[in-house]
Amino acid sequence: MSTKPSTQNTDLKNKPAVLLIHGFSENNQIWQQQLSALSEQFYVIAPDLPGTGNTPATGTLSMENMAEYVKDLLTAEGISRAIVIGHSMGGYVALALAEKYPSLVQGLGLFHSTAAPDNEEKKEARRKSINMIEKYGNEAFVKQTMPNMFSPAFKKQHPEQIESYIQMCLQCPQSSQVAYYEAMMQRPDRTAVLSSVSVPVLFVIGKDDNAVPMQNVLPQVSLPRISSIYIFEDTGHMGMWEVPEASTQLLEQFILFCQQY
Repeated sequence: MSTKPSTQNTDLKNKPAVLLIHGFSENNQIWQQQLSALSEQFYVIAPDLPGTGNTPATGTLSMENMAEYVKDLLTAEGISRAIVIGHSMGGYVALALAEKYPSLVQGLGLFHSTAAPDNEEKKEARRKSINMIEKYGNEAFVKQTMPNMFSPAFKKQHPEQIESYIQMCLQCPQSSQVAYYEAMMQRPDRTAVLSSVSVPVLFVIGKDDNAVPMQNVLPQVSLPRISSIYIFEDTGHMGMWEVPEASTQLLEQFILFCQQY
């Protein structure tokens, strides 16, 4: 399994450890630009979650089981504390990890993600997506749905990036896409985790994010004891691609800030 850039210097194991968790239908390629920059000074791990990329699905693809997977990965790497950043569904996994293993988390980042559970409207939208996948296949689903993760302006200006994202998402097996949706619908409310953690929490929000709307996340930013909040203009659900340099910079700043805790 490829979890780190092949060029990463193993001497960095003595540096801050950073875990980057991808979202639904993605794999660790989503963090490619951030990996390249952050790996120069931090020990960065970006796994493929079970069910996608180079990691086969084993057992139920629940948030809790995926959190156990990344916990075991950190243990295997000899890492006792890490700054954990999760994109979208990856944020749900990060929250499950922080809930069960709070001492393992030195900082928590919700990158276009939320601690709140799905409401009924969101669950119904996910059920419709599952029906579409099962009826028409994941290729039709990905090509129709996943471009909407980006802001309208970015979609118009960067069609090649949209196509790259589509091709990445098509690598995720149809069975995993369905299982991820079911896991997201079943995940519990973890806003209490935000209130209980003593470490800094990062919120990255896109003003044009339709998947995790800004108005749904803003009530959560006051829950942690220490919050860092970034709101990107003209950005959808994919800040790491839509504004890659700014995303890398804020992650670097947050990682360095977390070293105080």
